[in-house]
Amino acid sequence: MSTIIYPSPIFGPVKSRRLGISLGINLLPAGGKWCSFDCIYCECGFNAERRTHNPLPTVEEVVEKLTEKLRQMRQEGTVPDVLTFAGNGEPTLHPRFPEIARRVKAVRDRECPKARMSILSNATQVHRTEIREALMLFDNNIQKLDTTDASYIQTVDRPQGHYDVEHLIENLCLFGGHVIIQTMFMGGCYEGHSVDNTGNEYVEPWLQALERIRPSQVMIYTIDRETPAPGLLKAEPEKLDEIAGRVRNLGLMCSVSY
Repeated sequence: MSTIIYPSPIFGPVKSRRLGISLGINLLPAGGKWCSFDCIYCECGFNAERRTHNPLPTVEEVVEKLTEKLRQMRQEGTVPDVLTFAGNGEPTLHPRFPEIARRVKAVRDRECPKARMSILSNATQVHRTEIREALMLFDNNIQKLDTTDASYIQTVDRPQGHYDVEHLIENLCLFGGHVIIQTMFMGGCYEGHSVDNTGNEYVEPWLQALERIRPSQVMIYTIDRETPAPGLLKAEPEKLDEIAGRVRNLGLMCSVSY
């Protein structure tokens, strides 16, 4: 099994399927993983296999390295489309996340004002007021909602603490539409259980949640890289297109990455 562990605090730029030329900001330790989920499809591998004693990057490290990289890229004649908080786990777990978000926005405004500020988050911290307020600073506030089915979440996303999907949806509604929902659709089996969430028994309740949240956009995607769990399959393009059509019928924008 090959997995991807990102350097910290700045990596890339990389070509993102959904965001374009993305300069990554990894607020988690270099050489390991720290996440409030332990998804069976995570490109970084399972949490237990990627533990590290490396420290979290400091606020100053993030600001200095980002400024340095952006100036280097500008000298080389390249400009990122987005600055993306992602990497080796859940970005909002960093204890100084709100401050970092504000400082990064100031660097972006000064060094490359046309780049959009994005985050890829699993939404486990959106119940915290200070985290929601910081997330409002992002142009692309991308939050995960793979399903509304509690059993599926425990099998596939594997939260590392208390997780109440109804409470999560209520908190996603508090963004007032300033949120993008991203959802992984896939097929296959894990430990003898189907993990296919493309059927109507999963899609219909998920659509009902989207109607409540009213996000600015929905991003649906499927497996693109090798996964730590065997037996997982890409969702069929036709099935993704069908689901996307149902999202658009709700009056919501929807992008598909096959």
